[in-house]
Amino acid sequence: MRARLDIPAGELHRISHRSEILGQNRLGDTATREIVVYTPHGHDGSGLPLLVDIVGFTAGGPAHVNWKNFGENVPERLDRLIHDGELPPVVVAFPDCFTRLGGNQYIDSQVMGPWATWLTTEMLEEVEGQFKCGGPGQRAIFGKSSGGYGAIVHAMQHADVWSAAACHSGDMAFELCYLPEMPSALRAIAKAGSIEAFVTDFEQGPKYPGNSLHDLMTFAMAATYDPDPDPEVFCGIRLPVDLETCELIEDRWAAWLAWDPVRMVEQYHEALASLKGLWIECGSVDQYNLVYGARQLNRKLDAAGVDHVYREFNDNHSSIDYRLDESLPFLANRLLNG
Repeated sequence: MRARLDIPAGELHRISHRSEILGQNRLGDTATREIVVYTPHGHDGSGLPLLVDIVGFTAGGPAHVNWKNFGENVPERLDRLIHDGELPPVVVAFPDCFTRLGGNQYIDSQVMGPWATWLTTEMLEEVEGQFKCGGPGQRAIFGKSSGGYGAIVHAMQHADVWSAAACHSGDMAFELCYLPEMPSALRAIAKAGSIEAFVTDFEQGPKYPGNSLHDLMTFAMAATYDPDPDPEVFCGIRLPVDLETCELIEDRWAAWLAWDPVRMVEQYHEALASLKGLWIECGSVDQYNLVYGARQLNRKLDAAGVDHVYREFNDNHSSIDYRLDESLPFLANRLLNG
């Protein structure tokens, strides 16, 4: 719903991209992906910075361009910010990274697929080739929740590709955001009879209990951070806890923790320091405990002398797109002037 009808609208372009690599997954997910690309009113995109929007669990990038009640979708927000002079003209890509297990953490996984590789190679080549935007020093990645996780990990591991990143309420401090979900996942397995039965029942519908999404997310995280190499294991899902007692299985949990940004940061100080801009934020009452991980990460970055912006705001994890009003101008201006 456009808040201001006097603002000229940018253009949305829909690309159907056939990936050469995304078929390398054990979920049976398609390798053909839609990428929606926003260009500002009056621009074809040539020479503009490129921002890439990676979204939270249960969504795909194109969802951010859909009609939205009682507020702006992301293109409408971009139109307003650019029209009001708050944001320089930019191109924004919204890639579809949805998976059978409900979402994506945007890293390479034997089960989920080579998502980090796709985002930093084929996806960029497709968008930049068509719109002549972005390029070295002119690319930023941003996202919320799982997308925030992906943004901060990409900033660490792919600072040669991205020159700026914004992490909104990203997954971190795994012992606080993931471990509390394990008992619920075990109850879901016990009720369904197996992980495979849970997932297939979920898929068959016709509807699902609300908490099932949290259990599905737990299974998706297992397939992402510590997939079972046995191809006979359904979707490679194995949990880091004993299925009867919920006790931690130390080596499996260690595999999860190796992907925790709070722990990863120690080896990526130089990469993060090389960025033109790094934005990290979280709501002070985030219901998934993510603010505590954000505070830990902020302290470690401060101690290492890594330049970054840290924000806490008085809100929780839900319906916080309004925070893009601050982070998107930061990213674009750092790309142009950093």
